[in-house]
Amino acid sequence: MSTEFSADEMMTVAASRSLRDGAACFVGIGLPSTAANLARRTHAPGLVLVYESGTLGAKPDRLPLSIGDGVLADTADSVVSVPEIFNYWLQPGRIDIGFLGGAQVDRFGNINTTVIGGDYADPKVRLPGAGGAPEIAASCREVLIVMRLSRRSFVEKLDFVTSVGYGSGPDDRAALGLRGRGPVKVITDLGVLEPDPGTRELTLTALTPGATVEQAREAVGWPLRVAGELDAVAPPTDTELTTLRALQATTSEAR
Repeated sequence: MSTEFSADEMMTVAASRSLRDGAACFVGIGLPSTAANLARRTHAPGLVLVYESGTLGAKPDRLPLSIGDGVLADTADSVVSVPEIFNYWLQPGRIDIGFLGGAQVDRFGNINTTVIGGDYADPKVRLPGAGGAPEIAASCREVLIVMRLSRRSFVEKLDFVTSVGYGSGPDDRAALGLRGRGPVKVITDLGVLEPDPGTRELTLTALTPGATVEQAREAVGWPLRVAGELDAVAPPTDTELTTLRALQATTSEAR
């Protein structure tokens, strides 16, 4: 195909492809929500979107502005209380995929969405906070993370551990009693990182079109491991790009 696309568009499309038809997906706002709604409009029409506000099976005709956007309740199969979402659906492991973003992630897929710099009481930047992310990371059967790759975000040590990925290695999830498998993919604008089966350290397994191993290594704050055989992420199709751009245009219309 000849259509030009941005790195963010490639990342969003790659993230959407990781969502399988028929799965129940607990969706975070931002890039995860865009990718999940794109998947439902393309290859996964049966994807069940679950939002923290209590909407099950939401089918928004535009991108929601927040988890409390009325379009989610208007189009949902069911609306339940927030305690029910967590106590009945999420914590017992009934959700297939948790889809998260973050401000920082480390080599073991732990996420920070709380503070940057300083300490918790007096940080340089106070972020939106945990919300439901710690429970999503703990209890979904598997977790996908979508973030732009940069040294500012992919750090050697988190300023705060909001949501546990693999802790400090392969045994920590079991020791903490966490139900889900943890992060299975981190989708970025330069490539895809996946946990090593033994160490659980994030490893570069695929590159997006035009990206290089050197660029990926330069954008990570630790010595990034690279798989022996790297896959190539296929560029977006015309249908994926057209659908994504139409979806993103709905955000400005809603405001």
